[in-house]
Amino acid sequence: MTYRQILQEAIRKLQKAEIEEADNDAWILMSEAFNISRTDYFMKSGDECTDNARTELFDSMIERRVRREPLQYITGHAYFMGYEFRVTPDVLIPRFDTEILVEKSLKYASDGMKVLDMCTGSGCIAVSYALQCRERGYDNVAVNAVDISSAALSVAADNAMRAGVDINYIRSDMFTGVSGMYDMILSNPPYIPTRDIEELEPEVRTSEPVGALDGHEDGLFFYRILAAESPSHLKAGGRLIMEIGYNQADDVCSLLEQNKFADIEVIKDLAGHDRVVCGRRI
Repeated sequence: MTYRQILQEAIRKLQKAEIEEADNDAWILMSEAFNISRTDYFMKSGDECTDNARTELFDSMIERRVRREPLQYITGHAYFMGYEFRVTPDVLIPRFDTEILVEKSLKYASDGMKVLDMCTGSGCIAVSYALQCRERGYDNVAVNAVDISSAALSVAADNAMRAGVDINYIRSDMFTGVSGMYDMILSNPPYIPTRDIEELEPEVRTSEPVGALDGHEDGLFFYRILAAESPSHLKAGGRLIMEIGYNQADDVCSLLEQNKFADIEVIKDLAGHDRVVCGRRI
């Protein structure tokens, strides 16, 4: 088979499996399996493919995608804030919408700050924040990151090492193992109500770690902890910045008000949905 025929057959398989972006996914997996650029592909698309090992690898990757395994777990990486991150099924795949949280946090960034990333997962928030601070010339920013999962922390630490940033990782169930005071606490906690997990698309429901998704009965379990306990770890004037579900802004803002936060703000994503809530500790 030629390279073109191999790609076309892969696209047909993905379309039959009702994969929405079959063309795009097939191309990405081909570029990974064959280590081929678009230019090289177009130059040799009519050539017979004689690399059986890479063809078998590509076929196996396509079969994984047919079974609804997320593309990022198949390739082993995802992109966030323009940076590449290693991902495994032990961590939530970084989402574009979460970049809004990092962008908001950078508005308050300054040299010498101490920042905590709660529920760090892949480390994409902590690492991106550290890299962006470095690009701004803030060389004395200290970033700590917390997760309950040792496997997730291993992935996060590897991403920090690859990025060349120094982040202190802490294994802790929320704030139980956290000490010290911070200028800012960032968090993308699990926030999907338990009853809604089964309604998620197959790639999310069956592949991503449920512990990174499940916000318990009403989806607000971790926000209650963040709102109640972060003041004990925030310096006066420090900020708590959290990603939220599209319909959770009122409830999360109410939790911040109950815990004496000021300057509470809701930031929308590019689709116009409420995405981030920010509050200042009085």
